[in-house]
Amino acid sequence: MIRILLAEDMHMVRGALVALLQLESDFEVVAEVERGDRIVPTALDERPDVAIIDIDLPGVDGLTAAAQLHDRLPECRCLILTSLGRPGTLRRALASKVSGFLLKDARPKELAEAVRRVHSGHRVIDPQLAMDAWGGAESPLTDRELEVLRLTADGAEASEIAAMLHLSVGTVRNYLTSVVSKVNGRNRVDAVRIARESGWLI
Repeated sequence: MIRILLAEDMHMVRGALVALLQLESDFEVVAEVERGDRIVPTALDERPDVAIIDIDLPGVDGLTAAAQLHDRLPECRCLILTSLGRPGTLRRALASKVSGFLLKDARPKELAEAVRRVHSGHRVIDPQLAMDAWGGAESPLTDRELEVLRLTADGAEASEIAAMLHLSVGTVRNYLTSVVSKVNGRNRVDAVRIARESGWLI
């Protein structure tokens, strides 16, 4: 039996996925969580073979949780199941040491096969997304610029960001001006949108 942990915050989607997985005679869903910060503690308790993780979770996002799980329980394989089919997101997923990346609109048979392949040590990636990622643009932003943009996306003002990062307000504004210019955005809001759609900011 392949022991599965499922992390999905939408109740109906989680219920449907559990029902689909339980149809497979060699699958057992041993745990369900709806928050990213519950993945590692639950996995350490239940010791699943495969964790199916939604990318957009409250508490801790799915890719961060997957990286944490890889560090704490490396024998558990992570399969990211998401509706966010962007090349930059895939690159970040691979950097997080996930074993699989599948879109939510995949057929049930594809999901079952992906779980089995991931469990057996293979890497599974949606083929169209892999092709897109191969030719996709790398982020033009530095780590500090991404950090400033992420805080801006969370609603922080320049003065708040300056205090959090121990920078001057002028420096924060310079970073934001640089970000808008590098991504060819109209303003900060547009820069956040472009960075998210490119998978550079989640």
